Amino acid sequence: MTTETAPPTDAPAAAIPGDSADDINRRILAVAEDRINGFRARPFLAIAEACDLPEALVVERLRAMLASGTIRRVRQTLLSTSLADGALIAWKLPESRLEAAYARLRDDDPFTGHVVLRESESPDAPGSDYRLWTTLKVPAGYGTVESHCRLLAELIGAEDFAPLPVVGMFALGVGHVRRAGLKPGDKLDEPPIMQRPARPQLSRQEWQVLLALKESLEPDEFVSEPWIGRAQAIGMEPETFIRTAEELDRRRVIGRFATFLDHTDKRNRHAGGTGASGLFHWAVPEGFEERAGAECGRHICMTHCYWRSGGERFGGAQIMGVVHSRSREGVLEHKAAIDAHLAACGIPVLHTAVFWSLRAEIRPSEIDPRIYTRWLAAHGG
Repeated sequence: MTTETAPPTDAPAAAIPGDSADDINRRILAVAEDRINGFRARPFLAIAEACDLPEALVVERLRAMLASGTIRRVRQTLLSTSLADGALIAWKLPESRLEAAYARLRDDDPFTGHVVLRESESPDAPGSDYRLWTTLKVPAGYGTVESHCRLLAELIGAEDFAPLPVVGMFALGVGHVRRAGLKPGDKLDEPPIMQRPARPQLSRQEWQVLLALKESLEPDEFVSEPWIGRAQAIGMEPETFIRTAEELDRRRVIGRFATFLDHTDKRNRHAGGTGASGLFHWAVPEGFEERAGAECGRHICMTHCYWRSGGERFGGAQIMGVVHSRSREGVLEHKAAIDAHLAACGIPVLHTAVFWSLRAEIRPSEIDPRIYTRWLAAHGG
C-alpha cells in the first residue's frame, strides 16, 4: 500500500466525489467517523490501513467531503469528562422564547456543545416540558455547571434547568455510516464495561498539547504528519509533542481521531441512520443502573449511552442514550428490541420515554480556561 499524502491535483473539484453516497467515501466514513481510537501520529494512515485504501486517496476524499459539506470537521477528540466539569442540560422555557434561546446558546456560548430542540413521544411523559437540550463543559476550577447554567438561564429567560451529569459511560461512538443496515437487536458479544469520569492532574506542557490537538484540522493540514505543524505553532519540538500526546493517550485523556458527518443535512440521510433520532430514558430500580446501562449500551444502534441522574423531573430516569435511524419507526424498532432484551435479562424498567430530535446544532464544547475567563468577564459572570 502506498502511503504518500495526496499531491496537488489540477483536476476540477467536481471530478472528485464528495458525497456520502459514493462507495469509496462510504468505505472511508465507516472507519473515519469513530473507529480510530486514541492518538495516532499519522491518523490518515491509520484510516487508510483500516480501509485497505491508499493514504493519498483517503486524504483526497476527505478534503472533497469537507469542501462539499458532507462532513463538518475532522479533529482529534478529547475525553472532556476527564478535563472539565460537564453535563447534559435540559431547559424549560416558554414556547415563545425557544427559538431565541436556541440561537443564543448556539451562537454565544462556546462551552455549550450540542444544542437540540426536542419533543416527547408522549406529551404527558415526565420532562416533556423541557424542550431545549444542550451539552455543557466548564473548565475545572473556573466555575461550576450550576453557576454557568444560572448565568445562561438569565440570558435566555429560562424558567428552569436540569443538569444531568455523567455517573458512568457505556457507549460513545457516532458512526452513522457503519451503522447503516443494522437490524433491531444487533448487539456486541459482551456488554461494555462502564467508564467513570476521572480528573487527572495535567502539567502546563500537557495542556499546551491538548489545546493544540483539539482544534479541527484545516484542509491543508490533511497530510501524513499533521501534528508537526501544530507542534511548531506552539514552539514545541515535534518529538516532544508526539511523546506527550502518546502519554496523555495512555492516561485516557484522548478520545478518537474522528470525522464528523453532517447528519443533520438531508443530503446525508441516505447514509444510514440519520433521518431521525431519539433520546431514550429508562428508570430502573436502585442497584440495577450499571447492569442496565451495559445491556443498553451493548446494542450497536446506540451512539451514546450513559448513566445520568435524571431525578423526579424525568421520572427518576438514570439510563439515557441516543439512537439514529432512517425514520422514527426505525428508531422505535430499535427501542423495542432493547426493551425486550432488558426484560429477558430480568432487569425491571420502572419508566421509559422517548424524546425526538426536531433540530440540532452539533459542535465541540470549548474547554480552554483562558477563553472561559474572557467569556465570563464579557457576560458579567
